[in-house]
Amino acid sequence: MKFEKTSSVNYLFFSKKLQKEQLESRARKVVRQIKEAKEIQESIDKNKALPKRFRINNLFIDVDHSIKTKRVELTEDDAVKLLEDTFINGREGFFCLKSSKNLTLTEVLLTDRKKDPIEIIFHSLKNEIEIKPLRLWTDNSIYGAILIRFIVQLFVSLIWFEIPELKHTSTKFIKKSLYDLTVTVDSWKRKTKTYIYSNYDAINTMILSHNWGNL
Repeated sequence: MKFEKTSSVNYLFFSKKLQKEQLESRARKVVRQIKEAKEIQESIDKNKALPKRFRINNLFIDVDHSIKTKRVELTEDDAVKLLEDTFINGREGFFCLKSSKNLTLTEVLLTDRKKDPIEIIFHSLKNEIEIKPLRLWTDNSIYGAILIRFIVQLFVSLIWFEIPELKHTSTKFIKKSLYDLTVTVDSWKRKTKTYIYSNYDAINTMILSHNWGNL
């Protein structure tokens, strides 16, 4: 459905896949809360201290309280129904996109999907390749920093593409492996040079031994 406003348009969608995922998540939460209530009720019935994760663990805080669960009042089915009514609101599977342009539902959905790989790249640039904050830099410094980081990201993507064994290795581990690799140049009177590699590991060994001649 599409809702047009003065300066923007809201696009409302429903996804069966999203609904299934959200309902499964709610179901796990229901099971988890019932399990926790059972543990607390068992401690109460046996006059034991509450499990550690349910207590306030701070030496500077004294807690004097009483606890009563609804488990003694509800059957298992009633407990499940109570939690389902609390956590499941009927909006599962629905999501809304907003745009300043008046597009068709298909156009806005495809446009939104195209931003996913861009967000993944920038997440990698910020959190794995670790580009520094740019707000105080000059324009040329920003262009240079982003260009270098994108070259690094391109190189990592080529590694994923060319070496299947590293396809699911994160950028962070590839970067660390290459960073740890050490090359010592032994030059005798500047006539001959010998390159000595050290600090090998499984990742940088695969990268160095790979045949990059096709690129």
